[in-house]
Amino acid sequence: MRFSIALVSLALALPAQAENIPESDAQPRPVVSLLVDPQVGTALSYTGTVVAKTETGLGFPMSGTVAARPVSTGDLVEKGDVLARLDTQDLNADLRTADASVTVAKAQLRSATDARERAKTLAERGVDSTTRLEDAERALVSAQAGLDQALASQARAADTLDLATLTAPYDGVVTETFAEPGATLSAGQTVLQLAAIGEREILIDLSEEEVSLRAPGDRFIASLLVKETIRTEAVLTRIDPVAERTTRTYRLHLRLENAPEEFRLGSLVRVLPAVGEDTSIVLPHSALLEPPAVWIVDRTSNTVSLRPVTVSNIAGDIAVITSGLSVGDEVVTKGIHSLEEGQAVGPRVSQ
Repeated sequence: MRFSIALVSLALALPAQAENIPESDAQPRPVVSLLVDPQVGTALSYTGTVVAKTETGLGFPMSGTVAARPVSTGDLVEKGDVLARLDTQDLNADLRTADASVTVAKAQLRSATDARERAKTLAERGVDSTTRLEDAERALVSAQAGLDQALASQARAADTLDLATLTAPYDGVVTETFAEPGATLSAGQTVLQLAAIGEREILIDLSEEEVSLRAPGDRFIASLLVKETIRTEAVLTRIDPVAERTTRTYRLHLRLENAPEEFRLGSLVRVLPAVGEDTSIVLPHSALLEPPAVWIVDRTSNTVSLRPVTVSNIAGDIAVITSGLSVGDEVVTKGIHSLEEGQAVGPRVSQ
């Protein structure tokens, strides 16, 4: 009997001992957080493409068949170099016809001039009537108009023949070709794309939320994706006012300043906001409390504390912090409403 009573007493004591386990022995919960870094922020690292500031699609103003295209994609050309030619057999025939018309018109003008001079002489002598002189003068005017018309047709035929040869309007590089020799083109159809050698820019596409954080004049640091040690500065010069129809993103144009030769056309680059004293920090909106404050993790004690911040702009899920944070601060971004001042937390989990 005494043995049974001892077992019952032990069983009743076990739950009480379990309830008395110190809370400090419980494992603190991990936190979803990020480290503040003005170089990358949360969504400030963009990928763009180096393009020429001036890029033109070139073609012929008339329809025809491509007879030759002596350049290919990637070729460097100088202003005036021949890029493509149309078959000019019909155009040469038109020019010969125009030349013949000019010859005929000149002969008719000479004949009309001689006839007018004879009629004038006879009229002055009283041998012929003034009516005959008036007819000769009208014929002379008509012959002069016929020559003018023939000369205009000749000039037009010569210009059309010249337009059958496509030349480079400036020094550049052929970035793309669209028509091969033998292809039949319509008037204005693009034959090739020519990019000017000289000033270059970076194109990046951003969402509406990210665009709202940018303005012309913002400065950036651009580095090559293949070798990020090669970098240069860039300035935002223009934001396209209309979003792309398919992606609904807005295109930003960044002018490169003193870019190394390695920033070739078509190169992929990483673009980061330039760091300065007034550099803003970008955080997820989910990290903010009201009034504006964030939870900061102190890793020396693995506890959290509330810190007020200044918010300059909120765009969708992005908040721009202008003061209150420092480089290296660990900010909790999720589960912020269930934390308490001084609460112990576990390891950091990146989102």
